[in-house]
Amino acid sequence: MEMPAPDQSILSRKAQIVAKLRSVLPADAVIDAEEEVRVYECDALTAYKCPPLCAVLPADTEEVSAVLKLCSQEGVPVVPRGSGTSLAGGALPTEDCVILGVARLNEVLETDYPNRIIRVQSGRTNLSVTGAVEEDGFFYAPDPSSQLACAIAGNIAMNSGGAHCLKYGVTTNNLLGVTMVMMDGEVVEIGGGHLDAGGLDILGLICGSEGQLGVVTEATLRILSKPEGARPVLMGFDSNEVAGACVSDIIKAGVLPVAIEFMDRMLIGVCEEFAGAGYPDCEALLIVEVEGSPEEIDFQLEKIKAIAKRHNPVELREAESPDEAARIWAGRKAAFSAIGRVSDYMCLDGTIPVSNLPYVLRRIGELSKQYGLRVGNVFHAGDGNMHPLILYDANKPGDLETCESMGADILRLCVEAGGCLTGEHGVGVEKRDLMYDQFSADDIELQLKVKDVFDPGWLLNPAKVFPLKASEGRRVA
Repeated sequence: MEMPAPDQSILSRKAQIVAKLRSVLPADAVIDAEEEVRVYECDALTAYKCPPLCAVLPADTEEVSAVLKLCSQEGVPVVPRGSGTSLAGGALPTEDCVILGVARLNEVLETDYPNRIIRVQSGRTNLSVTGAVEEDGFFYAPDPSSQLACAIAGNIAMNSGGAHCLKYGVTTNNLLGVTMVMMDGEVVEIGGGHLDAGGLDILGLICGSEGQLGVVTEATLRILSKPEGARPVLMGFDSNEVAGACVSDIIKAGVLPVAIEFMDRMLIGVCEEFAGAGYPDCEALLIVEVEGSPEEIDFQLEKIKAIAKRHNPVELREAESPDEAARIWAGRKAAFSAIGRVSDYMCLDGTIPVSNLPYVLRRIGELSKQYGLRVGNVFHAGDGNMHPLILYDANKPGDLETCESMGADILRLCVEAGGCLTGEHGVGVEKRDLMYDQFSADDIELQLKVKDVFDPGWLLNPAKVFPLKASEGRRVA
């Protein structure tokens, strides 16, 4: 993977730049020792690494503003970083950049239960948002698998979803407003504690912009009343294609589960060994969860089970207790960690129409044989957000490159099937050179012009999202 050449003038001024950063931040908020900045050399896409010039950890909006204003004046690139859980290289540094971590921005600023909103600093973790309100009967709906660690800042940057997005939507459906700092240090307020802001939908532009337009320091989020109850059902099938057809039939029937999750044989075995979830021995597994009153749950599950039976499941089992339900979800939530015990892997993220699941799963199997690399499938089947895991050996010469080529073909397959390159992981560095497979040259040019407006110096999160030749030409200009 190609990265832009570092600006040698910035590297030669490292001591000067670090000294200036220390003049606007507390002493412990600037990290420049070689062994310490290596903590920030990659995110969860660990195949690519690059130590930054230095890292800073501001504690509030004012400190973020001071850092960006200084870096803008000095012409120093800035890479915003949440918790470093990006699987697309969204926080990968360049040698001449300053990493701006938001880990210290972790406070709850306001809760407003009558209006069902919570305002938090953007470094707060996803799961801790629910933790702040659950005793009062509320929760925050988006639930990425990394929700224990991932930050709201990263969720906004990548428009993250999660297992329950089928019913509740992704981050953009639960984000009401942000405080954002522009590259020149200007602080702007977008949206707020109301359903929709007037005028242009700038908030919709910010959510999913991958740190290209500004640094979000505070977020106003929608919180919801906890449902009366929820219950998952396990469905085991003889093939991926049959499981995919079952998903398509559930959606076509007009039933709206809160989640439909898919795992193939490889992931079933790995997750069972890791979490002891009680998964059946089968080729493909669906976890379908519904929620509501006991009567609602029973009614929905009867319809779903009737659909499943038409596909001859090898096992069809409802959770009998809250403990069993928790084990079922523990296995699914542990999928990425569990597969990491077995092999190096690259986690892809693409979306497809649910009706094309059987075809796409079959083609992924064919690509696995063609490239000679195993693939584990685990994904949010209800909304077609796929996460194929390609297993490779990082110590075997050429294996990473083969993995990258196969990954590119799978993502092109998603586009060919009527989907797109990403659902919730973002483009980052992983998919930037595939953007022309989904967008025309005019489409890309329009996106570049939006970036020009917000960040005319092209200093925010360089070498991400856009094909490198296009973005670097802008940055130099």
